[in-house]
Amino acid sequence: MSNELKGKIVLITGASSGFGEDAARLFAREGCTVVLAARRIDRLQTLVTKIQAEGGQAFAVPLDVADRKEIELSVNTILELFGQIDILFNNAGFGRLNWHERLSPERDIETLIQVNLLGTMQMTRAVLPSMLLRRHGHIINMSSVAGWIAAPTYTIYSASKFGVRGFTDALRREVAPFGIHVSGIYPGPAKTEFGLHTGNHPMKNSRVRKLFPSLTSEQVAARVVELAKNPRRVVILPWYYRIVVLGEVLMPWLVDWITIHYLSKRKR
Repeated sequence: MSNELKGKIVLITGASSGFGEDAARLFAREGCTVVLAARRIDRLQTLVTKIQAEGGQAFAVPLDVADRKEIELSVNTILELFGQIDILFNNAGFGRLNWHERLSPERDIETLIQVNLLGTMQMTRAVLPSMLLRRHGHIINMSSVAGWIAAPTYTIYSASKFGVRGFTDALRREVAPFGIHVSGIYPGPAKTEFGLHTGNHPMKNSRVRKLFPSLTSEQVAARVVELAKNPRRVVILPWYYRIVVLGEVLMPWLVDWITIHYLSKRKR
């Protein structure tokens, strides 16, 4: 355990599985008090018990980030209990991937945008005033490589993650003068429960995806904790996705050609 994060109050959304669950364990081992927020309170309580058994401090808060009133109530309750939130890890999100015309208007489009994008914005808005008052805080937003590169069948998911990236960059420039860090983390495919809920989408077994091995949830969570210790604007992982992102920026025509010929045409 280092002293860099010891005693910090860390609020994690989407903490019942995946990156959020593993980040909670790692933050607790650093001596943080972790506040776990998600809809599945039973899973949060199980995680709280495990963290406390290891000697950590953890508390569970039921929260649906698609509900603005729930967000405001939960944040106010946390501030009353702990007096502050030092780190907000906006991690809640899900993905539904398919050809655009096959997506459900409500579940796959509206709800996805509500959770992935609006949830991040509303959660940040609720926490930010207390950070501004103290002139201290760090907001870490979970995006995705899909927030840099928009692939076929990722229309709505990419739109949400591009939005998170734009929100993160703009917010960072707003609050940097007041002692608040804002970071975006952009992982490639990872082995988490997330993949179970994306549906049996056409890109699941594509050759392009097989070229890039999946990250583990623990690897991504470890980078989140490292980012909390050493704030940066952007973390793209694994490292070779930086090359792919650079290719998208410098040669979008090439990315178009690859995705159209090797994904859209062959899969559709």
